[in-house]
Amino acid sequence: MPAKYLYLSTTGHRSGKAHTIEIWYVEHEGYYYVVSEKREAAHWVRNIRADPAVRFCLGYGWDDRDASVDGKAFFPEEAEAIAAVKAKMDAKYGWSNGLVVAIRGD
Repeated sequence: MPAKYLYLSTTGHRSGKAHTIEIWYVEHEGYYYVVSEKREAAHWVRNIRADPAVRFCLGYGWDDRDASVDGKAFFPEEAEAIAAVKAKMDAKYGWSNGLVVAIRGD
């Protein structure tokens, strides 16, 4: 059974400190995808805009996380990929309304 959450660590765009969130995710064509409900207003999105380098891992809860890896986050523009990711989010969680963000390991 796939992990329920992705743990995403970004570097604060103002503070420079690590910031980690627990967020729903899906996999699609070799990438992990998350969706920002607050779109550009989310601090983690602002952090990625300032520095796309991230660390991430998968797990079922804060105490059950796999080893984290370095990666890069980006904002996909391809309509087909975004639609496919939103369909997978809807199927897995019943929700997909927001800004789609892609994550890949280095």
